[in-house]
Amino acid sequence: MPYTFTLTATIPASPEDIYQAWLDSIGHSEMTGGEATTSDEVGAEVSAWDGYISGRNLELVSGERIVQSWRTSEFGDEDEDSVITVVLQETEDGTLLTLEHSNVPDEHKSYEQGGWQSNYFEPMAAYFTELKEDAELKQNIAAPAAPKPPPKSAPKKPAKTATKQSAKAGRKKIAGKARRHASAKPSKRSARRKASSSKKAAPKKSKAKANARATTARTRAKSSARKGARGKRR
Repeated sequence: MPYTFTLTATIPASPEDIYQAWLDSIGHSEMTGGEATTSDEVGAEVSAWDGYISGRNLELVSGERIVQSWRTSEFGDEDEDSVITVVLQETEDGTLLTLEHSNVPDEHKSYEQGGWQSNYFEPMAAYFTELKEDAELKQNIAAPAAPKPPPKSAPKKPAKTATKQSAKAGRKKIAGKARRHASAKPSKRSARRKASSSKKAAPKKSKAKANARATTARTRAKSSARKGARGKRR
């Protein structure tokens, strides 16, 4: 008695990529490893795995759903075609592929027990993983090398503000005035020294004048005496 089973697998590719590969003769052949003849037209005949599988497209929804009639060379003449429905849902890891295989002859349970996994899901995962790695490698080769960052230089000291500069200039100006004022103004000690020197010098000057007057007086006296003497002789 025919029966129905459902299988799921996560494939590392987008739903659209899987859809296109499933309905392309070259893509289907490469992702399964067996020669295939397929089409993306409803009603077209298809075959896979070197003619082991044959069928027809029954319903196609781009990037979402594939429905095909499906039979193998092991089906008897009395067996009707089975039907596969492939539903594609995008996930973080790629695509969740849900396969429903209906109207399968009871004696062909091997399709459910490893046949789909080993002949479709596993080789499909390997195929799309390799495609992804090749694309990343090509992208890395094509991408220009990142420029090297410039060498780090010592941080510059912040410029002094105008306020600080003017304040410093003001302090220098005040200090200069103070020094000039200090040098111009005599100290109390030096003032006392000058006063003392002037006092000592004053008596010397008076004494010199007195000596000069005395000398002048003696000279005059001698002159008068000489004149008197000459008068007496006459």
